[in-house]
Amino acid sequence: MGFLDRKEKFPSFLLLPLLVLVLVFVTEVSCSLNYTKHRQVSSLRLERIQRHLDKINKPPVMTIQSPDGDIIDCVHKRKQPALDHPLLKNHKIQREPSERPKGWKVKEEEEEVRGGERDAWQMWHRNGTRCPKGTVPVRRSSVHDVLRSKSLFDFGKKQRSISLNRRTDAPDVVSGNGHEHAIAYTGTSQEVYGARATINVWDPSIQVVNEFSLSQIWILSGSFDGSDLNSIEAGWQVSPELYGDSRPRLFTYWTSDSYQATGCYNLLCSGFVQTNSRIAIGAAISPVSSLEGNQFDITILIWKDPKLGNWWMGFGDNTLVGYWPAELFTHLVNHATMVEWGGEVVNSRADGRHTSTQMGSGHFAEDGFGKASYFRNLEIVDSDNSLSSVQDISILAENTNCYNIKSSYNTQWGTYFYYGGPGNNPKCS
Repeated sequence: MGFLDRKEKFPSFLLLPLLVLVLVFVTEVSCSLNYTKHRQVSSLRLERIQRHLDKINKPPVMTIQSPDGDIIDCVHKRKQPALDHPLLKNHKIQREPSERPKGWKVKEEEEEVRGGERDAWQMWHRNGTRCPKGTVPVRRSSVHDVLRSKSLFDFGKKQRSISLNRRTDAPDVVSGNGHEHAIAYTGTSQEVYGARATINVWDPSIQVVNEFSLSQIWILSGSFDGSDLNSIEAGWQVSPELYGDSRPRLFTYWTSDSYQATGCYNLLCSGFVQTNSRIAIGAAISPVSSLEGNQFDITILIWKDPKLGNWWMGFGDNTLVGYWPAELFTHLVNHATMVEWGGEVVNSRADGRHTSTQMGSGHFAEDGFGKASYFRNLEIVDSDNSLSSVQDISILAENTNCYNIKSSYNTQWGTYFYYGGPGNNPKCS
């Protein structure tokens, strides 16, 4: 469904209420991280966590155990977390967008040819079990998931940056708090109604647990230096803190107040309405691209429904995932003013040096196809609901000795760029 195999050489937990303190033993093992934590957690805090989990882990119609350890709950679509949002109390689920963007070619023949293989890209599909019609797959959250985050409030949220000040030519939304980017972006003067790109998927190594590496599309409107920035985001990410492992996962995010209090990753708070029964947001992606080998990529489209104003997410060639209701936003009720495509990492300087957390494949842009990570076929949706190739983009990387980006254009990939890097190296410390 979503992956292209390319080889061509071309540029719930038991509570103990009688005890005042509970010793929690957390073990996480992943490709690059192996850590164990002993924590004293008060029974009061455990009760608060459990109440929160009871809110977001809805009673399932069916449960699927994924080979990677995830538990996927098939939840009735009208019982999904989204509809708990106070602004969505009377929300009627939109089954389909009123209109798809002109230029979104649906490749039905390819879907038929690939048949049952088309869903194999998410690990929870491996045992052949599917969620029943009328339900949506929701990755179940655990007490340990919450305990890996700084606090219950921070669970499922991007860290708010210390300062949202920016240069006029630097659109990065969270450049404080050690966030670093390698991105392409549109100008701020135009009205944008969506964006699309194809992104190849890697499994970058992460140095410390509370760092992450992601590759995504940002749909933005509002003030970068205030508290009203609206952002819709989707792509893939590796985040040991959020997921407890180092696998790349499909993710979404939204905020309407510059990451302060609104919004979250995936379905970890109310907001995003899922309509698809086959895609689990937050589930692991497999296979991934390999060095000088097969390149596997995903296509993501985000656009505004011209009639109802909801922001839809499309995946692959003709798959609708769900939408962010218009009620969630202030500025994005109208349109976006900027789109960004690219990578982001957290550099916590845990040992006093720049992190060795990789962006993309861990290779610099100049290493090209088969080594560097790429975004290809960058497109935007205009006021006429038409998709067109992005003609005029700017690029930005805060520290090109650590992570960089190089863009170009040709007839096969349209506007594209390579990006990424290893982080810490002799020139980046």
